[in-house]
Amino acid sequence: MQEWARELGFSQIGVAGVDLSAAEPGLAAWLAQGFHGDMHYMASHGLKRARPSELVPGTVSVITARMDYLPRDTGQRAQEQGWQAFEMGRLARPHEGIVSVYARGRDYHKVLRARLQKLSDRIAEAIGPFGHRVFTDSAPVLEAELASRSGQGWRGKHTLVLNREAGSTFFLGEIYVDMALPPSAPVTAHCGSCTACIDVCPTQAIIAPHRLDARRCISYLTIEHPGPIPLELRPLLANRIYGCDDCQLICPWNKFAQVSRLPDFDERKGLSGQQLVHLFAWDEATFLRMTEGGPIRRIGHERWLRNVAVALGNALHATGDPALRAALHSRAEDTSVLVREHVAWALGFE
Repeated sequence: MQEWARELGFSQIGVAGVDLSAAEPGLAAWLAQGFHGDMHYMASHGLKRARPSELVPGTVSVITARMDYLPRDTGQRAQEQGWQAFEMGRLARPHEGIVSVYARGRDYHKVLRARLQKLSDRIAEAIGPFGHRVFTDSAPVLEAELASRSGQGWRGKHTLVLNREAGSTFFLGEIYVDMALPPSAPVTAHCGSCTACIDVCPTQAIIAPHRLDARRCISYLTIEHPGPIPLELRPLLANRIYGCDDCQLICPWNKFAQVSRLPDFDERKGLSGQQLVHLFAWDEATFLRMTEGGPIRRIGHERWLRNVAVALGNALHATGDPALRAALHSRAEDTSVLVREHVAWALGFE
């Protein structure tokens, strides 16, 4: 099965059992403290996340899979100066919009789901029909918990799964199956006393080891959060317009991050390294065209403009560049109340 998985672009597969009861208290406490923010679906699903057999009746084992996503051109830079240093360097160019590395190519939901289904088909060819359902960040599934239980890695202090040979730059997916499979052995944790991810977080969203307040996380604020970005957090976004990789870029284990073997995650022209002024000029049709088939499209044009407006304000504050001011003024009367409010805030740096 590992060989079939590798042929489909996966880096590793494992097997976990369905008894996740030990994870329920932590999940319940996290929800009770409101750390999930506007992600109401997490609360509505409740503890079903920790109960695979309730989500898909008849499930007795979970096949887990991970797929490396580091774009191939990023890998080339890694040989030259280290991909982490190169990506961190974008923060020193305030006119440039930063899109999280994972989001620069094709939508991973589509890639993994299709390939997990192909893996299921291969298994069915070998053993006969069996009950299954595939997932990738698309249902109430405790992905990181299942991945760590099945030997894909350990939970880092930033809550992401870490692998000694691949860091954390990979996507996770699962196949819930109705047949009993021998579980994979978990691996031991190797973070030691390191707190680099906690220390580097721009908004201090990692409030303790293995504990994330999503309401302060830049990835949450720029992607999941639909409303105004809290005033006190806006300056901390700097020029990050979709997601944030800082906790991964600082992690020593990510020097071992693996380049994807699939072209799906190659950087699309027009998304990476672009000037904020250019990105802010996109009308909705341009936004939809430039993000077609990618994960960014799901936030919509309005949220995109909100994020870029904040980044423009931060760049204006840092540089005083009149071109940034002119770009912001171009949308001062935007039809969206959300966009207008963030533009007004950004122009407050005049």
